[in-house]
Amino acid sequence: MTYLRKPEWLKTKLQSNTQFVQVNKIVKEHGLHTICTSGRCPNMYECWNKGTATFMILGEICTRSCKFCNTITGRPLPPDSNEPLQVAESIRLMKLQHAVITSVDRDDLQDSGAAYWANTIKAIKKINPTTTLEVLIPDFDGNTKLIDQIIAEKPNIISHNLETVRRLTPTIRTKAKYDTSMSVLAYISSQHVVAKTGIMLGLGETEDEILTLMDDALSAGCSIITIGQYMQPSRQNIAVSEYITPEKFEEYKQIGLKRGFRQVESAPLVRSSYCAEKHLI
Repeated sequence: MTYLRKPEWLKTKLQSNTQFVQVNKIVKEHGLHTICTSGRCPNMYECWNKGTATFMILGEICTRSCKFCNTITGRPLPPDSNEPLQVAESIRLMKLQHAVITSVDRDDLQDSGAAYWANTIKAIKKINPTTTLEVLIPDFDGNTKLIDQIIAEKPNIISHNLETVRRLTPTIRTKAKYDTSMSVLAYISSQHVVAKTGIMLGLGETEDEILTLMDDALSAGCSIITIGQYMQPSRQNIAVSEYITPEKFEEYKQIGLKRGFRQVESAPLVRSSYCAEKHLI
């Protein structure tokens, strides 16, 4: 297999300061899992240097095996009942004004982890009443009763990532379905909650497919979209098909805004939780 050489615009300098060291210490001391590390996010140093992080709850083992993701796949351990409090306390110690919470998929649990999600949000709000919150949720197989448990806790933004275009979804996301994800976004929006999604480019999608995805997301009531470059996290993941130029990402940003998105983050290093505090109304 031929691997594309990473262009200069994707090379980042890893710089840490005392704030990064402090955040890293808190994450390790509390036994927390972050998508920053498991997803090998290129913005980890930038965000951690600013004292922000995206927390991943319900353990570090996912029941799904999406081809783009570096998270461990397998049989997860039972949820840690102490984790909601640990996450909430860590947010307090980090003095975060805005936090993002995501999770692995837990298809092994009867409610896919919905009640656990709700308890985590409750704990965060109790200990950090002034901290705004975005939650990046799984699809819960489109079960609206499970999604209702999260909506009831009133996070500021509920995000669910489409990840890629319709044609590539079966091969890239394995179990997840494009229409199920669209129905999740539509339901979130119908409950008068800000709905947000994110996609990756460089997996073999066409421009027409990207524009169709934008229109589909807008029709579902999604008002915020993030667009970033897929970067192969390991040799076991699907290879990059193409590196999209910064100029093309800017073009997609302008197209998205003209089509009707309230906010569009589009650049090679953009990830769904990057600069998430900017997405608050």
